[in-house]
Amino acid sequence: MKSSVWHPFTQHAVAPEPTMIARAEGQWLEAPDGRRIYDGISSWWVVTHGHRHPHIVAAIREQATMLDQVIFAGFTHEPAERLARLLLARVNAGVDNDPLAHVFFSDSGSTAVEVALKMALGFWRNAGEPRSRIIALEHAYHGDTIGTMSAGARGVFNAAYEPLLFEVERVPFPAPGREQATLDAIERACCAAPVAALVVEPLILGAGGMLMYAPSVLGEMRRITERHGALMIADEVMTGFGRTGTFLACDQAGVRPDILALAKGITGGSMPLAATLATGAVFDAHYSTDRAKTFFHSSSYTANPIACAAAVANLEVWDSEPVGERIKRLAGLQADRLASFGDDPRFSSVRRQGTITALDVAVADAGYFAGIGPQLYERFLERGVLLRPLGNTIYVMPPYCTSADDLDLVYDAIRQVVGRG
Repeated sequence: MKSSVWHPFTQHAVAPEPTMIARAEGQWLEAPDGRRIYDGISSWWVVTHGHRHPHIVAAIREQATMLDQVIFAGFTHEPAERLARLLLARVNAGVDNDPLAHVFFSDSGSTAVEVALKMALGFWRNAGEPRSRIIALEHAYHGDTIGTMSAGARGVFNAAYEPLLFEVERVPFPAPGREQATLDAIERACCAAPVAALVVEPLILGAGGMLMYAPSVLGEMRRITERHGALMIADEVMTGFGRTGTFLACDQAGVRPDILALAKGITGGSMPLAATLATGAVFDAHYSTDRAKTFFHSSSYTANPIACAAAVANLEVWDSEPVGERIKRLAGLQADRLASFGDDPRFSSVRRQGTITALDVAVADAGYFAGIGPQLYERFLERGVLLRPLGNTIYVMPPYCTSADDLDLVYDAIRQVVGRG
């Protein structure tokens, strides 16, 4: 029977039939016929400790027997309260000045950043100094809602929705050797007129092609926004929860943003949930006896108790298991296996940040619509490996339970598949 499901980022006219998955465990997906597939992209960057981590599964099961859902306007519950405390304690570790102080829950990375943009605009409006200028990086991707599409790179992804989008000031990506041009552009933008916020993906632009830049650049971006009184929004939807080698990518630059967006790994990849963390100043701008200054945003499933319980369990895994050591080991394994590709003429821009590696296949039609992308995807699956290239960019973003043998399987597949006629 032909499926009636409409899949994301899928052109059904040319895409192969989707692969049915019946179960998962650790780093492995399993089809109904028992065929196993190594999950080399953490199921779209969400799975951290591995599929069905026992502690997280147990927390979900227990919470489901007590409270499944309750409206979060006018009500609260312990899983959300505890999660907020744990998140703030972890992200503020070592922070002395202006820590993040409040947590707003939503249900996806797109909405987490959408909330952040609305917080920034509301902050300035409620302060009596309305600002609407947003600065974003070239090639950025922040989500698929209207605000996040506006802040992201313009192109075929959002061309049909152009009438709905607002303009942002875009600055060059800080490519190696061209970092100063980016910083100068941010400085000029801030000098030209008041800026509401700079929104950035710290250290790695994910969907933009796994483009990487140095922590020192992120630190200087923060100093520029502070100097000019603009807010900084850190979109750590993908980079958070250890992907770059530290709990937050911002940790490597020694900075804390005014607003922080988290999602994907927040529940270890088990349940949809997101959080937008803000400083006391951002919250206080919305705190008033004037009800018109309320922060007007919600979704029906805001702070779903089961999802919050999963997120609490995820953070407990961080505290009770050697997650940091696993991340360090995985980063080393990734570096070792990537090294042999540096002199291979089939690839360029071989790069790594923490547990994430990426390399570009040398083709004439480089970019997201490179013809080689779908071909590579199918050939990797034939070898039992889930990799989903961004056009001609192959990236590997594995769960932290990945073994050396698993990575050998992945990189052997890359060697065998690329360049095959």
